[in-house]
Amino acid sequence: MIHSMTGYARKEQEFDWAKIVVEVRSVNHRFLDLSFKMSDEMRIFELDLKELIGQFLKRGKVEIAIKASVDAVNSDKISYDEEFVKKLSKTLHEIDRQLYNAAPVKSLDVLGWPGVLVTEADVQDSAKSDLLALLSAALEELQEVRAREGDALKQLIETRLDDIKTIISRVSEHIPEILEGQRNKILQKFEDAKIRLDPERLEQEMVLIAQKMDVEEELGRILTHVIEVRHVLESAEQEQTAKGRRLDFLMQELNREANTLGSKSVSTITTSASVDLKVLIEQMREQIQNIE
Repeated sequence: MIHSMTGYARKEQEFDWAKIVVEVRSVNHRFLDLSFKMSDEMRIFELDLKELIGQFLKRGKVEIAIKASVDAVNSDKISYDEEFVKKLSKTLHEIDRQLYNAAPVKSLDVLGWPGVLVTEADVQDSAKSDLLALLSAALEELQEVRAREGDALKQLIETRLDDIKTIISRVSEHIPEILEGQRNKILQKFEDAKIRLDPERLEQEMVLIAQKMDVEEELGRILTHVIEVRHVLESAEQEQTAKGRRLDFLMQELNREANTLGSKSVSTITTSASVDLKVLIEQMREQIQNIE
């Protein structure tokens, strides 16, 4: 599967300690470049957030914005384990019924019981868990967006690969015609100069021309690269990083062969083909810049 490096996702959820909004934006980049926009209180989770993002994304410039809206009413309250207090209260009532003249238990006594008060560390652990879960959901949504765009990029590239094959096929069909045209040009030059042409000399000239304009090797390599590009596009490999870079390398190789085809050209057919190929390759290269 092909993934684009462009995408956006947003998730929000209310927790006991705050309402959290997570936004993730990504664009193309050679490596994985992360930037965070969040309050100083959230910075303690940055390493955990980076580790989680690295499990989803391999390349791209990614901006993560995290907004935490803490309930102002509850922010000044002492946090305690409400469920634990209810269980403790029930147990104390049961004990009171079995004791003679049991002294009443005060609230301060209950607060002093181990496990009643929720410490800052407990809140922090809860916040970390909630935040990572929400970010994970946002990253999953982001990957779905990037996959859809990646599929669109794949279709655009495949269309251009089909066009390249058509051009190569057309050039191959015209090679005999081009050689015959070169032969006629030589004959015409000798005829215009009223010089008797040695048939053996003509064949020698034709061999030299054929060698100069022999582009079968270049055409074959272009088709080989086209096959490899399709293989990378269809590959089910899990490691996405290699795909964009591998495709970029193949575009360089395709462009090299197209340039060689143009340098060997002795006909408008091959010259035009070289130009058309380079246009298609450049269009693919621009699309591939956005593939993870």
